[in-house]
Amino acid sequence: MAKAARTETGDPSKDTAVDIANPSGRGDLVLVCEHASNFIPADLDALGLDEAALQSHIAWDPGALAVASAMAAVLDATLVAPRVSRLVYDCNRSLEAPSAVPAVSEIFDIPGKARADRVYSPFRDALNATLEARMVEGRRPVLLSIHSFTPVYGGVERDMELGILHDSDARFADALLEIAGARGDMVVRRNAPYGPEDGVAFTLSEFALKRGLLNAMIEIRNDLIADGAAQQAMADRLSGYVTEACQKTLPMSGMAQHA
Repeated sequence: MAKAARTETGDPSKDTAVDIANPSGRGDLVLVCEHASNFIPADLDALGLDEAALQSHIAWDPGALAVASAMAAVLDATLVAPRVSRLVYDCNRSLEAPSAVPAVSEIFDIPGKARADRVYSPFRDALNATLEARMVEGRRPVLLSIHSFTPVYGGVERDMELGILHDSDARFADALLEIAGARGDMVVRRNAPYGPEDGVAFTLSEFALKRGLLNAMIEIRNDLIADGAAQQAMADRLSGYVTEACQKTLPMSGMAQHA
């Protein structure tokens, strides 16, 4: 399994707690990967977890950042991604959600607000600024969130390969589901393995719905993106889906064809 890039030289500050890749991207998409990293700041002493736990799905979404980065290159999209593990603060949860600050250890009692200031605030500010800059230019970007999920959860195997998730605005998700279904090259389901009732659509709701922007979340089974070749192949496939979905939902789209 590929490892996340982990910064070992110190605690990410507000200036470095989030990565913005290809900030001048001219494509129709803004990508976000909320669970990109398994890095835990040194003062939290790995939250008492061993290396196996930190490499597992509880700490991050294995393979998701690599796929999102490759998609950003193919689609000329900007990618916004936190550099800190979701175990410190889950950027895809509301500030009020108990799951925003997972209770993985009773040893390190860090107040939720402190973690939000440290991790979520720079992520929120970066994503807001990225979207607003495009809207000032008269563009209406599509917000696409990239995640991965474990093949076995609670002892139950998941036979699906791809999930297309949405909240109340299903326009872009509908297009992706139609395209994926027509191609028939993957087992794809709507709002699975999670759905908005599980709180996983927060980013879509907070940053896209409030602006009336098209949006969707893609969940990829992580055994399908376990190495560089598989990650690039998945990025190419999903970029094809996304390009066609933009052509269906954005009549004035300037996105080049990427099949």
